[in-house]
Amino acid sequence: MIKIAEVFRPNEPELYLPIKQCGVKYVVGGFSLQPKLNAPPDRQPWSYMSLLRTKTAYENAGFELAVIESRPPMEKTKLGLPGRDEEIEVMKELIRNMGRLGIPTWCYAFMAGHTVLRTSATIPTRGGARVTGYDHSLMENAPLMAWGEVTEAQMWDNLKYFLEQVVPVAEEYGVNLAAHPDDPPISPIRGIARVLISIENYQKLIDLVPSPVNGVGLCQGNFTLMTDDLPGAIRHFGAQKKIFFVHFRDVVGTPAKFAETFHDDGKTDMLECIRAYREVGYEGVCRPDHVPTMAGDDYGHPGYTRIGRLFAIGYIKGLREAVYRE
Repeated sequence: MIKIAEVFRPNEPELYLPIKQCGVKYVVGGFSLQPKLNAPPDRQPWSYMSLLRTKTAYENAGFELAVIESRPPMEKTKLGLPGRDEEIEVMKELIRNMGRLGIPTWCYAFMAGHTVLRTSATIPTRGGARVTGYDHSLMENAPLMAWGEVTEAQMWDNLKYFLEQVVPVAEEYGVNLAAHPDDPPISPIRGIARVLISIENYQKLIDLVPSPVNGVGLCQGNFTLMTDDLPGAIRHFGAQKKIFFVHFRDVVGTPAKFAETFHDDGKTDMLECIRAYREVGYEGVCRPDHVPTMAGDDYGHPGYTRIGRLFAIGYIKGLREAVYRE
């Protein structure tokens, strides 16, 4: 059965207590993996001892750490710049220590220059709640980034180099590598190509460095912008046993102009998505993502507010119960 998780930092009881009260038992680690200046190796956040303390902090709060979604510095790796081998060594050490500690999945992202990009965080939706969104027309005249133009061929070369380095380590230590989509799934943005933007390109990723651990972080909000048949995409990658992690969310619009939605108010048949996960035997975790900011919520962190999360958890639990009783 698909498992429900949430993302939060250790020691956030004001957030994790209501999540636990909703019956969630799994956590996606969202803590910082940025290097600590002048710290010895065993104090860096990717070290065995640091990860051990983080894992036990989650366990002491009553959760099982199922996925790490944080990433150490990767910009040189994504752009193929001098110093990428040093970055990759850090990522290898992170993967080794995850394996040693029994943390099964790392969700990485290969968006260069910027990661998830939105042009607004205050779009009104149902009942006056606020959501994030993207309008590419507002970015078409944006200046190039500091690295100038980066082609799709360069990004594929850099992604292949990265995978060739880390996949053997992930295989040895039993850690799944779940690739997060480029968000928004459109290319280029500010001169930098983005390659994980289509179903075909995700299949290319899987085939680029074939391995049982090279797979998909299926962020539904992006995938539903890539295809009109999201349940079909779930079945396609699920049949290959390549879905390692799920972001459960929805949108309205197109890759060039979209807005997030309540989980029951978007373009996707969410019930059929849960059926597809059941049919392919996916038993990993999904977490609600990019929730609306509702009345009474703090606007300081759009997409990750508390009340919106609780609504989403309840909705997913209802869908899951309906499907798995069929």
